Amino acid sequence: MTRAWTAVVVAALAVVGVRAAGAQTAEQVVDRHIAAIGGRAALTKIRSRTATGTITISTPAGDLTGSIELINEAPNKSRTLVQLDGSSLGVGQIVIDQRFDGVNGYVLDSAQGNREITGNQLDTMRSGSFPEAFLNYRELGATIRLEDKQTVGDREAFVLVYEPTSGSIARHFIDTETYMALKTVVKIDVPQFGGEIEQSNSYFDYRDVDGVKLPFRLQSTSNVQNFSVTIAKVEHNLKIDPTLFVRPAAK
Repeated sequence: MTRAWTAVVVAALAVVGVRAAGAQTAEQVVDRHIAAIGGRAALTKIRSRTATGTITISTPAGDLTGSIELINEAPNKSRTLVQLDGSSLGVGQIVIDQRFDGVNGYVLDSAQGNREITGNQLDTMRSGSFPEAFLNYRELGATIRLEDKQTVGDREAFVLVYEPTSGSIARHFIDTETYMALKTVVKIDVPQFGGEIEQSNSYFDYRDVDGVKLPFRLQSTSNVQNFSVTIAKVEHNLKIDPTLFVRPAAK
């Protein structure tokens, strides 16, 4: 649930056995992070991922709960389907179906209306890569630089600044001992929320799935919306219906 999994923006949404010794470069941190989550060989075997779980969104009227399904396919396709119980708001079920085919994005939204994904939000999605953008960031034209260490909770973290050729810059906080991702912070222009928002995604409960470590819990905070996701099941390399990533045909 690094850059690929942080498509869960509902705007439409390994341990190495040594401590860092001395100065680190951005490339060294990236390499050790990739090794920590399973290694390049294991990651490159993953061509698709389907994850299902539950989501809780905080609102002024109380929490909304429901189900979430995340589908990703290489090189950069994604679908996020959220179904919420909106009875506390008097609106029944709320369905948000965000689709991205690698080039174009569309959202089916029963609460705010269907819409094309455009502008900065679309550019940011286009700059991603599945299963892990750090694997081939040079080929994508992105750059990574290392900033001063910061503290995340009770953990010390390297701060990697990921700058794509277009779209938003993301700051990745990598644990200095385990080299696992602790948090990602990104600013995205979301028109339906009135402009740019800064979203912080924190990752917890890493588990091994097919040789790759994935966080099974995500907490996301911003100035407009907070939500949490708990993953129940992850499957890799299933055959994915290509129509799930594109705008449905008009009826």
